[in-house]
Amino acid sequence: MSETQNITRMLRLWSDGNREVLEDLMPLVYDELHRQAARFLSRERRNHTLQTTALIHETYLKLVDQREVNWESRTHFFAIAANLMRRILVDYARKKKPGKTRRRCGETAFGRSRAGCRQRKER
Repeated sequence: MSETQNITRMLRLWSDGNREVLEDLMPLVYDELHRQAARFLSRERRNHTLQTTALIHETYLKLVDQREVNWESRTHFFAIAANLMRRILVDYARKKKPGKTRRRCGETAFGRSRAGCRQRKER
């Protein structure tokens, strides 16, 4: 049996509720997860504080929490993992940039300002 077929078989066992198979599965998929994480992080800013290994571990935690996934194949697994990595990076960026969040008119990071605000008409 090829490694791809073996991984698919393990994923299906996992889908069927066999969580013990994760111990054998993760070493087989770790290198590809590492490549995916490195690829995503290479597109981020240079001084990004989230490291490749941390991104893999966050992804792993989200993967093992998946309840209703019927893993179809190795490709399906890595597509879900890639999607989770993107979500983790977006969430991480949102937490790191609180100054970029939406504010009410006239509100700044340093307090309130009326400059540049149109007064709203009350209805």
